Amino acid sequence: MMRALYLKILSCLMVMISPAALFAADQPAAMLYSHGTALLNGNSIARSSAIFFGDLVQTNPGSVANISATGSSVLVLNDSLIQYEGSSLKLEHGGVTISTSKSLATRAGDVIVSPTASVWTEFEVRDVDGRVQIAARKGDLTISDASGTTTLAQGQQTTRDESQSQTDNKTDNRKRKKRVAAAAVPGAAQGIFNSPVAIGIGAGLIVGGTAWVLSKSDDPVSPAKP
Repeated sequence: MMRALYLKILSCLMVMISPAALFAADQPAAMLYSHGTALLNGNSIARSSAIFFGDLVQTNPGSVANISATGSSVLVLNDSLIQYEGSSLKLEHGGVTISTSKSLATRAGDVIVSPTASVWTEFEVRDVDGRVQIAARKGDLTISDASGTTTLAQGQQTTRDESQSQTDNKTDNRKRKKRVAAAAVPGAAQGIFNSPVAIGIGAGLIVGGTAWVLSKSDDPVSPAKP
């Protein structure tokens, strides 16, 4: 009887523990090592800390950081901000150097950079003023953005726009400037009436009209008046 009860309790515990273990397995963890001042989710870390899916890592202009995960190593360059996403990194600004055999990808805006094959690959990605600079140090890379997917061969470098929306914004700004310039043309015609010559002519007309009215007022109002 006690044995049956014990087995039931054990079964219940396994039912509760197993999903939690599976969930934890889906959340890849890594170790972060700072060289100088680095922030983890906005908090300064002394030397090292475990990081998990969604954590933000930030370095200042005088520091760098290393992320060590199974099959991958990431150097977070100075003055950078990245988000750790397990099988990928999200680069907000700055740069990263990645060495991986697990096809660890990097995303900067709409640009996704990943190893072409699941072999040891080394590459660098920098996001500078909306321009993504990519260098394939070892192994080929696959680059995907709004224009499609291309392959960057080992030893090659390229640059992409961070997002198509930035290009659209630049086009909209140019169109807006043209509309403003076009709208300013009718205003120029109105400006003629504000010129000194126009003002002088207008004043002369007013004075002449006033004098004519006053001269007419000297005429007899009635035939009875001598």
